[in-house]
Amino acid sequence: MQIIDITDIVNRALDESEIENGIVTVFVPGSTAAVTTIEYEPGLLNDLPAALERLFPKDIQYEHEKRWHDGNGHSHVRAAFLGPSLTIPFRNKRMMLGTWQQLVFVELDNKPRSRKIILQIIG
Repeated sequence: MQIIDITDIVNRALDESEIENGIVTVFVPGSTAAVTTIEYEPGLLNDLPAALERLFPKDIQYEHEKRWHDGNGHSHVRAAFLGPSLTIPFRNKRMMLGTWQQLVFVELDNKPRSRKIILQIIG
């Protein structure tokens, strides 16, 4: 599992747009990745994977495995739980996140993937 802070990347995209105020939707295509917010600090970077492991353990049987045999049934369930997108309001070209809140991309698959993140900026 990999958690990447994408707050600055999205704020740069807002800087480059002509829109001052509105909403930005952040979407990751794929069924084994997600986007969410978190306080991006070492404790929570350990706590989130640990919590997902308690909720959706790797070592239990997933029906997905019976068909695909790729070992990532837990990845699909975790991604569905977290979700593939968020819509965040922004003002003056900055997301209106809380003081300790960062936007993160979460890679949940059990093998390396090449990902893209889609932004839709409306205002």
